[in-house]
Amino acid sequence: MADDNTTELAQSAKKYWSAEGYTPGGVIREVDYKTQSTGLNPALAGIKIVDCDTHITEAPDLFTSRAPAKFKDKVPYCRRVNGVDKWFVGDRDFGSFGGNVIRKDNNKLLGRLAFPTLEEGHPGAIETKARLQAMDDMGVYAQICYQNSGVTQAGSLMSLGDNELGVAILQMYNDAAAERQVESGQRLFTLGHLPLWDKAAMEAEARRCLDMGIKGFVLPDTPERLGLPSFLDDYFTPLLEMCEASGAPINFHLNAAIDPNTLTWQGFAFEQTLSVVATMFSIGNAATLGNWIVSGRLDRHPKLKIGLIESGMGWVPFALEALEHQFDEMLPSKSKILQRRPWDYWRDHFWCTYWFESVGPKLLLETIGVDKVLFETDFPHPTSLYPGVQDHIMDTLGGYDDSVKKKVLETNAVKLYNLPF
Repeated sequence: MADDNTTELAQSAKKYWSAEGYTPGGVIREVDYKTQSTGLNPALAGIKIVDCDTHITEAPDLFTSRAPAKFKDKVPYCRRVNGVDKWFVGDRDFGSFGGNVIRKDNNKLLGRLAFPTLEEGHPGAIETKARLQAMDDMGVYAQICYQNSGVTQAGSLMSLGDNELGVAILQMYNDAAAERQVESGQRLFTLGHLPLWDKAAMEAEARRCLDMGIKGFVLPDTPERLGLPSFLDDYFTPLLEMCEASGAPINFHLNAAIDPNTLTWQGFAFEQTLSVVATMFSIGNAATLGNWIVSGRLDRHPKLKIGLIESGMGWVPFALEALEHQFDEMLPSKSKILQRRPWDYWRDHFWCTYWFESVGPKLLLETIGVDKVLFETDFPHPTSLYPGVQDHIMDTLGGYDDSVKKKVLETNAVKLYNLPF
């Protein structure tokens, strides 16, 4: 396990959700839940909507209830500090439980990242039965789920300095994901995390996850920031070959190759910074897209599938047009080595998601590709498409024929994640 930058890595989990996001304040948006959560719109009958970006809050006893005896006092546990629930490992603060701005009475908190304690938030953030009910109310059949805290991030676990413990924590997380998938009746699909710092363990855990039915993996797009080789290195080749052969996608969930926090003006209040950072995180997926396209990796793995998640879609044509231009103007030698053009790589390898946008789905869907766009809500995070999910779907996709609606809302996701319906 890497030793460099241990302090910085330890802080990565603590900073995963800024402490300021839990301070008193914000505004409660009153939700008329009865009228805004009436299930699937009749106009979408026959479509099983797959929500491709949501978050499951790790249960406070997820690790302590599963840990073998030798790790009982070493795994992450919940501690309340100054009224805020946080993850701790020993005496070290590993940050919050992540974002849940949906209150247990179904109203929504604006201008903050979450309620400070778990019990204030919607139980569907953690509990499967409550989550399924919320999905039914939103008219969503299935969800692709991501972590909701920094405690399972590779950098956080590397900072522990205990390889066996770090691997065990991720195994517990992945076991819970597989069990949730079964418990939900194959409606909640939580993607796997891997011990990236240990090549042999990474490959073994990837195979174990696939054998358990996990539908894909979450990766950082710049692992060299963790002191690991980049994706240009053959360190990752067996993992990518495994994903390619199994059809399991790799997913980059806002792990953009830029840090949006460096782009905002000094002196901003929390809410000002948050609004710009949230926007730039989505647009930053253009860097992830560009990195893979110019790398040559995709020529080595022609069947590799890549999800750009919580990405938005409106920036995609511009980014691809820019890359097309740069292939001619800035890559006089490399472009001759690469076997395809940017638009070809896009069509062969990538998928993006949309949620709040109207211009993208209404005007750019056919340009981007009706087979390449997924739908998401980001429930229960800040900026999530809640409430009014069905109204927004009808506003953005209502002008398309039923076959297009079904692709964007269901079959694109089914094909990307190899879902069992």
